[in-house]
Amino acid sequence: MRLCSIASGSSGNCIYVGSDHTHLLIDTGISKKRIEEGLKNLEIKGEELDGILLTHEHSDHIQGLGVFSRKYEIPVYATPGTIRGVREYKKLGEIPDGLFREIDVDQKFTLGDLSVEAFAISHDANEPSGYRIEQGGQSVAVATDLGIYDEYTVSKLQNLDAVLLEANHDIHMLEVGSYPYYLKQRVLGNRGHLSNELSGRLLCDILHENLKHVLLGHLSKENNYSELAYETVKMEVLLSDVPYKPGDFRMEVARRDVPSDIITV
Repeated sequence: MRLCSIASGSSGNCIYVGSDHTHLLIDTGISKKRIEEGLKNLEIKGEELDGILLTHEHSDHIQGLGVFSRKYEIPVYATPGTIRGVREYKKLGEIPDGLFREIDVDQKFTLGDLSVEAFAISHDANEPSGYRIEQGGQSVAVATDLGIYDEYTVSKLQNLDAVLLEANHDIHMLEVGSYPYYLKQRVLGNRGHLSNELSGRLLCDILHENLKHVLLGHLSKENNYSELAYETVKMEVLLSDVPYKPGDFRMEVARRDVPSDIITV
C-alpha cells in the first residue's frame, strides 16, 4: 500500500491511500485542480479512483467534493450523518444521490483489494470518523479532528505500519493568539482538535516495532508550525516510558500546500 498526504491543514485536507489495483482519497478539502496535481504526482488519473472516503462535513474536508465528484463520478463513502451534512452544504452544488454510499463505523467493507474500516472520533460534526485501511497484513490509518482520544481510539490504531495523526495546535500559541474566546474553547474542547502534546501521547500509546512511518497532520496555520509540532511530539516520545524512541520510526509533518513523500508499506 501507499499513503500520501496531498494536502493537510486547517485550510484543506486530502489524503491518498491505495494499492497497485485500488486507489482511494480520504477527504477532498482542496480544489479539483490541486487534487489532480497531487494525483499526477502519484501517477494516477482522477478516473482511476475507486472511492472517496469522507471523515466529516466541515468545509476543509469537502470543499472540492462537488466539482471533483461531478467530473469523475467517483463513489463517495461516509457515515449517514456525514452524508446528511454534505447534502446540507449548499456551496458544493448538486451531487448525484447515486454517488453516495452509506457506511457504519466499526463495520469493515471491501473496496477492490483493500479492507476499509471507519471508526468514530470526537469532533463537532454530525457523525465524524477516522479510517483504517488494510491489505495483506499491512495497515495504515488516518486519524485527525480528534478533540480527545480514549481506549477505543487506541484500539483502532493498534498494529499499524503507518499513520497520519493530528497535531493541530500548540496550546500556548492558541491561548495567547488572536482567536476569539469561543473559538479557542472550541479547539481546546473535547470535540475540537488534538494538541501537539496529546498527539505525542497518543503516538506513545500505539507505538510498536512495525510502526515505521508517522505523518503529523492537520496543523493549524495560526496556532502551530511544523518544527514545533515535530519537536513537541518527539519530546513526548523521548520522555515516555515506552520502549521505542524517535529513531525507531520515520516522522514528518504533512504540509498544507505541498504533498508529502509517498509512504510505502
